[in-house]
Amino acid sequence: MNMIEIGRVCVKTAGRDARAKCLVVDVIDKNYVLIDGQTRRRKCNIVHLEPLDKILQIGKNAGHDEVVKALKELNIECVERKTKAKTARPKKQRKGKAKVEAAKPTRKKPARKAKKAEK
Repeated sequence: MNMIEIGRVCVKTAGRDARAKCLVVDVIDKNYVLIDGQTRRRKCNIVHLEPLDKILQIGKNAGHDEVVKALKELNIECVERKTKAKTARPKKQRKGKAKVEAAKPTRKKPARKAKKAEK
C-alpha cells in the first residue's frame, strides 16, 4: 500500500526545507513526487517525506494558490516569499594602474627604395 498520493500532507525530513509541511501535488514515479506548501515547489524523493494522516482534495498539478488555500483549512500557514528582481551585474574593475587614454604616437614607415637596375 502506497502512502504517498496526490493531496497527502507530509513533513519534509531532509534538506533545507526540513520540518516544513508540504502537500503532494503530483506523483512523478515510484520514488519521486512534486511537493508544494511551506517548502519550495520542487521534485522530492519520497524517502525524505514523512506522510501525515491528512489527505486534502486537490487536483493533479494544482497551482501554488490552490495549495495555500487547501493548507489554510488545516491552519497551516505558508509564508509568501517575494522573488528578487534580476539586475545587471556590474563589470569588474581591474586592480592596478589606471589606464590613461593617451594618443599613440604614429610611426612613419620608411619609404621603399626602388630596385637598382642591373647594368
